[in-house]
Amino acid sequence: MKPFGYVAARDSSHAIALLAEHGGAAKILAGGTDLLVELKDAKRPPGVVVDISRAQDLKGISLTEEGLRIGALVTHGEIMRSTVIRDLYPALVEAAHSIGAVQTRNLGTIGGNLMTCVPSMDSGPALIALEAQVTVAGPNGQRRMPLADLFVGPRRTSLGSGELLVDIIISKPNLGKPTAFQKFGLRKGQALALVNVAASLWVDGERTAFVAPRIALGAVAPTVIRAPRAEAFLDGRAITPEAMDEAGQIAATEAKPISDFRASAEYRRDLIAVLVKRTLTMAYARATAKNKERVS
Repeated sequence: MKPFGYVAARDSSHAIALLAEHGGAAKILAGGTDLLVELKDAKRPPGVVVDISRAQDLKGISLTEEGLRIGALVTHGEIMRSTVIRDLYPALVEAAHSIGAVQTRNLGTIGGNLMTCVPSMDSGPALIALEAQVTVAGPNGQRRMPLADLFVGPRRTSLGSGELLVDIIISKPNLGKPTAFQKFGLRKGQALALVNVAASLWVDGERTAFVAPRIALGAVAPTVIRAPRAEAFLDGRAITPEAMDEAGQIAATEAKPISDFRASAEYRRDLIAVLVKRTLTMAYARATAKNKERVS
């Protein structure tokens, strides 16, 4: 590992000032599970590493007037232990649990996972299925945008120079929306996804129909993507296994998987169809269970 400078930011404002001072020579350090690997093999190391791990304003999980706020520095382990997230969004817990090993989950942050912009990330689909937004801070203040707009391509974000991811917001209208996450890899633990899928839905109780279904796919395109044609097919349609199966087939046509040494594009399309049906089935089961709890 080649030498580089190091400075610890007190909070997000201090971090933004440091990024402005050092420009393109700076790299952000949060949990470090990705950056430290990168630094070991870097031919051109950063001039300085800006450590944001002590910034308290980037931490915490809380319910606010806007909805559920998850700070960018919240670790995957914290997500798994959060009673609020376990109650509202068990799919986020499932996604966090599928990331790396215990050590990775205890150090790695949700913000860091999103900022890698790796198509196979596990946190992205679950959050995009819930139409999550992100807050970004920079020299010109803060702005809010859909999480999906953060991703430009593999390892490429839409953030401007000196900008920093602050938090993730799941808006109040989506609080408690039944959601499910499924991942398929070549082994059970510490595996990159061949395909991962998340789905969310509300249920029209009178007609037992899909309301506002959302389907997100990972590892099958340059970024995590939605499946809008599959969503449109389901919206307002009676909830049946046949409808879920057809939605999976449609979603498979919306993806752009590649063939590589781990799997062929054709195999990945088959996985999409299967996992979409499974996630829809799981989300519907959770919606049904919630309705029974309300009645009892």
